[in-house]
Amino acid sequence: MSRFRLPADELEYAVLAEIWKLGSASVRELHERLGAPEDLVYTTIAKVVDRLRDKGLIQRQRRGQAFLYRPRVAAEEVERARARSTVTRLLGATPRAAVATLVEAVDSLDPGLLEELERAVAERRRMKRGT
Repeated sequence: MSRFRLPADELEYAVLAEIWKLGSASVRELHERLGAPEDLVYTTIAKVVDRLRDKGLIQRQRRGQAFLYRPRVAAEEVERARARSTVTRLLGATPRAAVATLVEAVDSLDPGLLEELERAVAERRRMKRGT
């Protein structure tokens, strides 16, 4: 598993998602796609790219006069870490009440999801037992 820190906000995540989508991109390309439409200046996108690089999420490679940035961590790995972080914050120090509420919420949204959750829990238990 790679060592990285999660994107801190929606802009960092949007830039990272765009790099995943493109495979590699320059700051100029990222600014044209994400920054300019939102009236963000070029340097804002450049700072976000620097932060993502500092967090170990992307790497850079020189291409002529510019740098190209590409993912260092797979989208699925970041998504799992984001989900884990969100669930940890959601459940807090006393998770039993939060889990009960989560089950009620899932059931009210889509009872089929509750069955999927039950199967996922059973599968996880089987994996832990090694059967």
